Amino acid sequence: MSPQNDVPVAPRRAAKHRSGRRSTGRRTQLIGITAALAAAAGTTAVGLSSSATGSSTASPGLSPSQADALTAARVERRDLASRDAGRIDLSLEATRKAQAEKAAQARAARLAANATLTQRRALALAAAKAAAAKKAAAQARALAAAKAAAIAKAKAAAVAEAEERARAPKVVLPTTGYRLTAHFGEGGSRWARNHTGLDFAAPLGTSIRSVLAGEVIQASYAGAYGRQVKVRHADGTVTSYSHMSEFAVSVGDTVAAGDKVGAIGVTGNTTGPHLHFEVLLGGDNQVNPEPWLRDRGVNP
Repeated sequence: MSPQNDVPVAPRRAAKHRSGRRSTGRRTQLIGITAALAAAAGTTAVGLSSSATGSSTASPGLSPSQADALTAARVERRDLASRDAGRIDLSLEATRKAQAEKAAQARAARLAANATLTQRRALALAAAKAAAAKKAAAQARALAAAKAAAIAKAKAAAVAEAEERARAPKVVLPTTGYRLTAHFGEGGSRWARNHTGLDFAAPLGTSIRSVLAGEVIQASYAGAYGRQVKVRHADGTVTSYSHMSEFAVSVGDTVAAGDKVGAIGVTGNTTGPHLHFEVLLGGDNQVNPEPWLRDRGVNP
């Protein structure tokens, strides 16, 4: 080996050694940066490819400080994730709580509305019942008033009728216990002309009464009429009572309706004991006694 070849060998080795030291330092720095980036990104292993370093040799492990940094980054990231999950859970819980409160408020509003509606219906029903009761009471009062008015009217009519009857002349039948044997206007051999009165057949001695109040204007024997009494009444009408067995009054006497004027007999033209009763309007106009008595409230 020549001296020329020996001279340059040492410098090349030294240069090569310096180049190796520089390359190792750069790899270490690059690995540190990569570890930090990996920690920030949440990676679990850090390596450096041969393309980045220009060598096919695998990257060495992390230093203790870099491992601590990586662990701290991971812990911080986990804590951040846990806090984010907690915040999401709290947000969801708050949302559910708000929804539940809103639903409760809506339900309470519906219940309040239903209660209000029920109360209004109850009030309306009570008002309707009160109105119906009031109407029924008014109708009952009106019916009672109408009934009372009808009763009062009937009483007033009865009183008026009684007063009218009291003012009107009292009329009675001329005798009792009788049967009618001859009517007004009948013809026959027993009479010279058609019958002029109404015959009441009754036992001998049965009382004969004045049918109306009046004055006795005759009490004497009158031929075919036998013993006869005539009474003039307030309106000028005269009633006649014939065939009596006796007199109970005299001319000029005042009699009331129902007072005795004589008794049933057989005097005059008669075939048996009876009263021959006549009604003479104005004292001389003979009329049928039956309707005359009926018009005055008695039915022979």
